[in-house]
Amino acid sequence: MARGNHTSVFEFLLWGLSERPEQQRILFLLFLWMYMVTVAGNLLIILAIGTNKHLHTPMYFFLTSLSCADILFISTTVPKALVNIQTQNRSISYAGCLTQLYFFLTFGDMDIFLLATMAYDRYVAICHPLHYTMVMSRQRCALLVIACWTLTSFVAMTHTFLIFRLSFCSKIIPDFFCDLGPLMEVSCSDTQVNKLVLLFLGGAVILIPFMLILISYIHIVSAILRVPSAQGRHKAFSTCGSHLAVVALFFGTVIRAYLCPSSSSSKSVEEDTAAAVMYTVVTPLLNPFIYSLRNKDMKGALGRLLRGKVSFL
Repeated sequence: MARGNHTSVFEFLLWGLSERPEQQRILFLLFLWMYMVTVAGNLLIILAIGTNKHLHTPMYFFLTSLSCADILFISTTVPKALVNIQTQNRSISYAGCLTQLYFFLTFGDMDIFLLATMAYDRYVAICHPLHYTMVMSRQRCALLVIACWTLTSFVAMTHTFLIFRLSFCSKIIPDFFCDLGPLMEVSCSDTQVNKLVLLFLGGAVILIPFMLILISYIHIVSAILRVPSAQGRHKAFSTCGSHLAVVALFFGTVIRAYLCPSSSSSKSVEEDTAAAVMYTVVTPLLNPFIYSLRNKDMKGALGRLLRGKVSFL
């Protein structure tokens, strides 16, 4: 890393979640609890769907993929933050920082693409129910998920490579994990290319799926309003309500973090950290509750799983 015109920075220091020593213990316990609940909740969703043959449908296949991505997503940032708080050592190696950045972008973008895929699934199910089985076949669902993983890996690799070519003037990263914006802030290289790629490629990764979700739900709401039965409308809205709640929370904070400019003041750093906590920790934490408490089939499957009445067939 020290070769050429690169600054000899072999490790970084993460700003962390708070500068106040009296808050460290509370933050450690809070984030440890959120991490454990997130992992346990998403694992329960995966097991409940896997052990209930009635839930082996495209919608729940994508939900299983989202739960897997959420577990991996939160595991790229929170365990390291917990270790740093507990040991009172905020350092992270250069290689560890780039590795964390790559996987953070991969799993974060995977959440975005899966939410768009789930919106498309609901669009086909509600607007074209007679063609649903043919359009959302097992093979096509698998290809959609594989395509999502391929695209996210390419995007993450592109951003990580552009960060690798930078040199750095400061070791202190103003965040609790390695992310694109904070790393560009502490670089003494020209980051114009990085910013342009973040604006266009990152903007496309965020806004195109978001627009596809909006278009899908405009058609879905239009189709639901044409349903003559009030009970049928309620059931359709209930099915889509949980997905919309996750979309609103996740995309709202992601757009705030990546597409809204911020200054380098300490107040702005705290605001950016709060936004990062929302989409890296809070959203994966809430997903299991949103999808289970608002979904009668999931509640039934979870109940049978917890009572030991499961079937893998």
